Amino acid sequence: MTMIDHDAALKAVENSLDRPSAARVYDYFIGGDTHYAIDREFAEKVRKRLPLMGDYCLTSRQFLGRAVRHCAELGIRQFVDIGSGLPTAGNVHEVADEARPEEDTHVLYIDNEPIALAHSTLLLADTADPDRHHAIAADLFDPEGLWERVMDSGIIDVRQPIALVINAVMHFIKDEQDPDALLDFYRDRLVPGSLLVISQMTNENPANDEERQALLDILEYYETTTNPGFLRTMDEFRRFFGGWPLLEPGLVYAPAWHPDEKTVFAGVPSESRVIGGIARKP
Repeated sequence: MTMIDHDAALKAVENSLDRPSAARVYDYFIGGDTHYAIDREFAEKVRKRLPLMGDYCLTSRQFLGRAVRHCAELGIRQFVDIGSGLPTAGNVHEVADEARPEEDTHVLYIDNEPIALAHSTLLLADTADPDRHHAIAADLFDPEGLWERVMDSGIIDVRQPIALVINAVMHFIKDEQDPDALLDFYRDRLVPGSLLVISQMTNENPANDEERQALLDILEYYETTTNPGFLRTMDEFRRFFGGWPLLEPGLVYAPAWHPDEKTVFAGVPSESRVIGGIARKP
């Protein structure tokens, strides 16, 4: 495994401050501490137009935690997190180890954004077990190369079931970028019994014309960041599961997916603007 060294990581951070990083903006919204003035200014511009944006981001993060816990409790011991972003509260490896005190889970974090990998290199050193947790550079849009790196990582056995996590990523992939072919590739590489965890922001049933316009405006804002956005309805999103059977309760607004006492929007899931689910490969 090739990792960015500490000095290179710091340089990558310094070289990324000319525009907002979607990963750092997300980190700011969920209460992390890996962000800079340019990210905070952009986040507050977004919040002014869509006041609940921070809660939507927190919804995505909470869904990730509940989904990983559920996968681990079902016996999954390998997690590949594509588009993992910045390490922050409730990392996949931390949740998995909590759910399986045997600490027998292996987690591979993957991101193509140099800034995200740089921060991972700097931050994972404090919390990760290097024998079981790695962060590598690879691109979702280069599936052959990415999967080769997964196989070469030394910590993932692709002959055994894997939970493939693509959380809060699909809303950064436009339909003209052919996400269907990408998801087909990754689903094909998983063995039976593997789980696919995906979520994204949705434009399903806006409450009114004002919210519909606000969602369009947010997409325009994100065109100026490292990751332009694209929203989908439930029907448009469902296809990414490839027809695999969904675990209960199916594809739902994220707060309705096995909510716990911390779940935001638990009483009104449809206000969360986030949808997600888990499917199992037959």
